[in-house]
Amino acid sequence: MTTSATLAPLLERFFTQRLMQQRQASPHTISSYRDTFRQFLKFVQQRLHKSPSRLNFEDIDAPLIVAFLDELEKHQGVSVRTRNLRLAAIHSFFHYAALETPAHSAQIQRVLAIPSKRFTRTLVHFLTRAEVDALLAAPDQSTWSGRRDHAFLLVAVQTGLRLSEMTGLKREDLILGVGAHVRVIGKGRRERCTPIARSTRAVLKAWLREPQRGDGTVLFPSERGERLSVHGVQYLLNKHRMTACEVCPSLKQKRVTVHCLRHTMAMDLLQQGVRRSVIALWLGHESVETTEQYYRQKVFMHSLEFRSLIAKDSGHTNST
Repeated sequence: MTTSATLAPLLERFFTQRLMQQRQASPHTISSYRDTFRQFLKFVQQRLHKSPSRLNFEDIDAPLIVAFLDELEKHQGVSVRTRNLRLAAIHSFFHYAALETPAHSAQIQRVLAIPSKRFTRTLVHFLTRAEVDALLAAPDQSTWSGRRDHAFLLVAVQTGLRLSEMTGLKREDLILGVGAHVRVIGKGRRERCTPIARSTRAVLKAWLREPQRGDGTVLFPSERGERLSVHGVQYLLNKHRMTACEVCPSLKQKRVTVHCLRHTMAMDLLQQGVRRSVIALWLGHESVETTEQYYRQKVFMHSLEFRSLIAKDSGHTNST
């Protein structure tokens, strides 16, 4: 017979001890895990009619978790990828619980046996060189915000940094001397250095001479000197995409995000013949396997070009 364990203190220790102290998880990871358990506890409260403070660990069994995942996908309309991210957060908690509450090992193993759901990987979305040039030229550089946005876009498309990494950049993270690069703390608190071109270095040097906003630590601050929000970044991207559409109409069919710019940089490196292992290091991927999506995209593009050539050749043959 297993002893009862209250869920709340165990969950609190998972966040404070496991994630923050032991793993030193990034703010992005902690935020994602927090959202997962906020949604999960709300679901459990409705299903079991028990407040989170009254829940015991044994209340959280495999059938309940599967029901939660089904609720997310079927009734809330989340993608399979998001469903799997929620499951990964729950699995992480149960791996921690296996060490803290070994008396519940059977229950824990049943939860850990819940598989991720397979899904069809979509091709990555990226911009062409003409689209990138139009986007970079869109900000009005006669204004402070326009110069900020131009520098932001230039760094994003050249370094391939994630959204959280871009908004978290500080002035001290720029190394603009010999071997100019951007220093960033990515997923898993891993530090990496991403090189920047000479032309970009010149733009950033000029940007650093601009009047500072706030305490002057954030590299790309808001008008009030604060870190740009997710919505703030997407607003500026949408704004400049609309302007760029006037000279590059193909942008009307594309949704420009920081992740799209990240894909653009990776595809550009791949087209230049850079090894996938190098691209993985550049992007901060844990595994080269994550970088395979860009190789699949390249193969797909080449197959389309080949089909187009065959079709043209066939048409030419039939006409002779």
